[in-house]
Amino acid sequence: MNLINKIKKIIYKLLKKSEKWTKTDMIYLAKGGFWLTLGQGFSSLSAFLLAIAFANLLPKEVYGNYKYILSIAGILAIPTLSGMNTAIVQAVARGYEGSVIPALKTKIKWGLLGGISSLALALYYFLNDNTTLTISFLIISIFIPFMDSLSIYSSYLNGKKDFKNLSKYNIITTIISILIMLTVIFFSKNIFLIIASYFASNTILRLIFFKLTFNKNILNDKKDKNTISYGKHLSLMNVLNTVSFYLDKLLIFHFLGATELAVYSIAIAPSEQIKGLIKNVNILALPKFSSHKFGEIKKNLNSKIIKMIITLFIISATFIIFAPLLYKIFFPQYLEAVNLSRLFSISLILFGPIIILLSFFQSKEKKMILYQYNIIKPIIKIVLLAILVNFFGLIGVITATIISYLLELLFLFFRYYFLEAETQ
Repeated sequence: MNLINKIKKIIYKLLKKSEKWTKTDMIYLAKGGFWLTLGQGFSSLSAFLLAIAFANLLPKEVYGNYKYILSIAGILAIPTLSGMNTAIVQAVARGYEGSVIPALKTKIKWGLLGGISSLALALYYFLNDNTTLTISFLIISIFIPFMDSLSIYSSYLNGKKDFKNLSKYNIITTIISILIMLTVIFFSKNIFLIIASYFASNTILRLIFFKLTFNKNILNDKKDKNTISYGKHLSLMNVLNTVSFYLDKLLIFHFLGATELAVYSIAIAPSEQIKGLIKNVNILALPKFSSHKFGEIKKNLNSKIIKMIITLFIISATFIIFAPLLYKIFFPQYLEAVNLSRLFSISLILFGPIIILLSFFQSKEKKMILYQYNIIKPIIKIVLLAILVNFFGLIGVITATIISYLLELLFLFFRYYFLEAETQ
């Protein structure tokens, strides 16, 4: 026991000393970052195993159809007000826990529009004799209002900086849902069962952890009257952003086909999983930024961004070197995705600093800047995708993504620079 305490003290001292270089609260980062990284590590590993299963057990066309259906589902989920989650993190971090339940009710109420839209799509495909998509969207219509809405418990835990339980619940949800899907894929190639297993498992597990979270934590009565409004604002800002996020898959499916969509999905999978880890920065930074004034944050923000860029450059370069070996071992059916995957990894270098700057603007409720960003960014990406997919196929899609990330970063730096100048 004494040895363990000595090790803890040594680690504590090392972390404190490292703060001179990182300009960051390393104790907070180590405690929260450990659990978040552990959670995302399980999530990434599970997603990697699922991708291997899809790549080796399913025909490319079936996998392409599955990714197309999930992309449409992502757009149908827009009415569930994803921005409300960010608003709840910010509100809970400031002690307004009473905003959680009203926010949940608002999300479910608006989410019913997504369910109705899914039913309308099912009818459309039924009239066009497409049984696969008809049944798929009938299944999705049941879960759309609830699956994303129930995840609001994770926003509460994030706002409370309870990263241990947040990660623990996410790990359990990920492991169980992935195991269910792997079982379905192994014993059946039926796309309806695959889709049903994905939505049903995630919805039920989120309901369980929602109840568990709020049975353990009694919410106070403090409500911020601006939380619901702010959440709606953030959600409205994200509409075009969400469409642009899924547009690449929709365009590939319609112009190039399901098989090409499967290749593209496998090509971007490694970098997307790394981005999942990077998103932990937002989870850690948002409650921290929310409780600090601008002047305190700006002292070290620039150096943090530079160090993030250097770290991601090293990760991207390493992946580019080892990508061929990775695909030969795990995705032998998708060797045509290697060079596409290498090219897409460049986007990692830009993604990290974007997340840091967005966390800052969200924490300070800079609505005008966020509106500008969430309107300009998707429009640029949509235009680039529409042009480049026709001329260059999958390479065009990836190039459009990288260019849009670069323009995003330049815009955020520009707005941050002038915001910083205004405060001086």
